[in-house]
Amino acid sequence: MGFRTIIEPFRIHSVEPIRLTTAAQRRAALEDVGYNLFSLRAEDVLIDLLTDSGTGAMSRDQWAAVQHGDESYAGSPSWYRFLGAVQDLFPFPHVIPTHQGRAAEKILFSVIGGPGKVIPNNTHFDTTRANAEATGAVAVDLVISEGLEVSSLHPFKGNMDLGALEQTLRENAGNVPVVFVTITNNSGGGQPVSLENLRGTKELCEHYGVPLFLDACRFAENAWFIKEREQGQHDRAVPDIVREMASLADGMTMSAKKDGLANIGGWLAMRDGELARRCREVLILTEGFPTYGGLAGRDLEAIAQGLAEVVEEDYLRYRIRSTAYLGEALAEAGVPVIRPIGGHAVYIDARALLPQVPPLRYPGQSVAVALFETGGIRACEIGTVMFGLHPDGTESAAPLDLVRLAIPRRTYTQSHVDYVVEVCLDVAKRAEALGGYEIVEAPPTLRHFTARFRPLG
Repeated sequence: MGFRTIIEPFRIHSVEPIRLTTAAQRRAALEDVGYNLFSLRAEDVLIDLLTDSGTGAMSRDQWAAVQHGDESYAGSPSWYRFLGAVQDLFPFPHVIPTHQGRAAEKILFSVIGGPGKVIPNNTHFDTTRANAEATGAVAVDLVISEGLEVSSLHPFKGNMDLGALEQTLRENAGNVPVVFVTITNNSGGGQPVSLENLRGTKELCEHYGVPLFLDACRFAENAWFIKEREQGQHDRAVPDIVREMASLADGMTMSAKKDGLANIGGWLAMRDGELARRCREVLILTEGFPTYGGLAGRDLEAIAQGLAEVVEEDYLRYRIRSTAYLGEALAEAGVPVIRPIGGHAVYIDARALLPQVPPLRYPGQSVAVALFETGGIRACEIGTVMFGLHPDGTESAAPLDLVRLAIPRRTYTQSHVDYVVEVCLDVAKRAEALGGYEIVEAPPTLRHFTARFRPLG
């Protein structure tokens, strides 16, 4: 509207209390859980930016839709409403509901993965990589070089490196069962992928006879960036951009806990009927019947309504601008963050902020712990803790060591964000005094969820 102040395009209908804690209480909580922020009690967290997955607030109309939930085991009306909402944006003939996105990944890779297989992606996120590698396949990241440059202002830093993809497809002919593109690119800073790049990726996949799938968790945010940044797209409606993205793919995995605006749920969708049949067989073994897939009817209703709301331009304008508000405030104050600011989160470059802490002493973990101890903010390390451990048990530095401040949808106000800025700046002022961490206990996969740490120095 031409004014600087960001206003939420909604009014608050219900509130829940936030528990205020002291620094001493927060230090005790950290020691008790081995400095793993995933293990904290939620009531000990003041501002929870650990993830935007399933942590958003549902709307009045979503809660009303919940009351329409039909809990029939098979063929529920809620299933058909969910199916129609999904296919309105993603017109794939086969839609398989799951309880969340990683379940869709597990089903797909258990069918098409296996030893000797290679799975290219712009950048795999944690569960995508883990589910692919659990089958014996190799997960390969092929994001453009600008996607690994924190300060690069490339408008589509999530793009696939088409030259590297062609080389991978050529060198591994017959062993690439699928190519994935993650929109937006979570591991790379919530950065979008352009339609032009998706078209180029599709052309290569068709040339080599390989299906293209989208990891579409933040499809609406990606579509908004396309509308705002890509030549010739500014006057298009967001749903139309989403449908074009879908038209370029042969299938998708989806966590409805992100741009489904729901607290649980997801799906797997595709064009190939035979592949869908095999995936449904796994679904029935692990998730449930094909018309509910591990979800209650009320969950299907909430997702269907959420899909209608997430492509509204007033919502997306507020969503992207409020995230940028946080990122721009940190950048202007000298805190190193990935730029341009992503859609769902702001990513602090912990390796740049803590040059005295080597990657294998986990600078991202150090910054994340400091944010909680200082101000009760729970963030997520996206770096060597999350991605440094390889399937053979060896460890190396991740390409980047980041701290993700993921903003739940429709949950916090601008004053909450202003508080986050203050806490981040306080930690940044003391950055040279922060030390590293070592892992004292961890599982062999997805260690960041349950590892225990010890501070060094």
